[in-house]
Amino acid sequence: MAVDRRTFLRTSTVATGVFAFGPAFWQDALAAPATPGPGPYGPPGAPDPVTGLAVPEGFSVREIARGGTPVSGTAYTWHPFSDGSGCFAQPDGGWILASNSEVPGLPQGGASSITFDADGKMIGARRILAGTTMNCAGGVTPWGTWLSCEEMASGQVWECDPLGEQAAIVRPAMGRFTHEAVCVDAANKRLYLTEDNADGCFYRFTPTTYPDLSAGRLDVMLVDEAGKVTWAPVPDPAGATPTRSQVPGAAKFARGEGTWFDEGVVYFVTTTESRLYALHVEEQLLELVYDGSALGLQAELTGIDNVTVHPKSGDIFVAEDGKTDATLDVGLITADRIASRFITASGPQHDASELTGPSFDPSGTRLYIASQRANGLGSVYEVSGPFRQQRPGGGGTSLDDTRRPGVNLRVLGKAKVAGVRRAGLPLAIRADEDVRLEITLRRRRAKGAGPVIARAQRQLKAGKRARLRLKVTRALPAGRSVPIVVSVKATDAAGNVRTLKRNLRLR
Repeated sequence: MAVDRRTFLRTSTVATGVFAFGPAFWQDALAAPATPGPGPYGPPGAPDPVTGLAVPEGFSVREIARGGTPVSGTAYTWHPFSDGSGCFAQPDGGWILASNSEVPGLPQGGASSITFDADGKMIGARRILAGTTMNCAGGVTPWGTWLSCEEMASGQVWECDPLGEQAAIVRPAMGRFTHEAVCVDAANKRLYLTEDNADGCFYRFTPTTYPDLSAGRLDVMLVDEAGKVTWAPVPDPAGATPTRSQVPGAAKFARGEGTWFDEGVVYFVTTTESRLYALHVEEQLLELVYDGSALGLQAELTGIDNVTVHPKSGDIFVAEDGKTDATLDVGLITADRIASRFITASGPQHDASELTGPSFDPSGTRLYIASQRANGLGSVYEVSGPFRQQRPGGGGTSLDDTRRPGVNLRVLGKAKVAGVRRAGLPLAIRADEDVRLEITLRRRRAKGAGPVIARAQRQLKAGKRARLRLKVTRALPAGRSVPIVVSVKATDAAGNVRTLKRNLRLR
């Protein structure tokens, strides 16, 4: 029987009477609840002769980018050593994949992106961050930007436009340290960050004015012997003294790497001990979901690094950092705590490589993964197939459901330039089933949609009405007549999509 995360947390802590953080606790069976077992898709099959990736039956693989080579259908030469990645839905049903370039020692890293149309065809690629180094992982934001993290002692976080239309902006308030990854808890308006050091810490950033990341408070995690989490401010986030040394008693994690937010839980990985932690935000309790060190030779997954969560099934996917055992894998951990291999990379092109940057497209039917040094300068792959589209124990909709959700969009009041500049565009949206909303506001031009000037995301319950003001993030042009287009993309639990567009003229 599947056990959801919150139920497991409560039953395990009650049963033991203690949620200790010391060495003795990690040796207990409850410290490593995920155990090896058969995955929901079966084992990887024979390696694909072209890519060297083995995937379960029913799945397929294609290479979409190779370092030093133009992206198919474009003139853009892909960057070397691809690492962390993330996807962004587009109003036309397509999506953008943003990807970091972890070039060591030289300011030749940064990030690039690829645009896909609604059918998955690559139609554009470009540089979105240049002049930085060791851009390892990062994270997507609900407002549609890519956060690229520099993995070096004085590393910073850079906020990037996935379309490359706006220059990337450095965010020093988020600290100078060996940044690895970042995730966003939109409900509580906070961000969480990992530090890739042998004695690294785990951080929380609270913007002064969410979602503006130019100012805010950086806190570091402390954990008591009962597993209760508290936070303390870092006195000098951008100073010369390492952030991990500024707060006595800060919890230490051996090489914190990937992190991902999903339904009130912040997951993060520590590579040295092959551990996956879960911070339950409401309870402020820390859970150990997977412990490869404790499993020893029984561990299906070792040296785990980047992490992502399937947006609909809640399954956790982790990538291995180098061949720390006999194979190089992407693993899968289900809600009922079964760990299995999902992808295995073999063949000479993957020697001395590592698997990086797992992320899903908005439909949850395509997984992107990179082999950082495959074919010399690295390759990015797309794995397509029948990924589970609902969470265990209910929630979601049957895979046989192909009905698109019914959605109604209204613009409230009179759309005036001055009012939108000051307070945003007021909208009301209603749907006939539970949906995830992605709302975009663009300038409208004679030759089609122009640049994005506002984005928002919402979860909407069936029959309820969402009222919001779409805040403009780019300056509106001077004048009293500005043509715009509002797009609403509604996605239900089965992956069915309804897109609405409204052409307006601000006066």
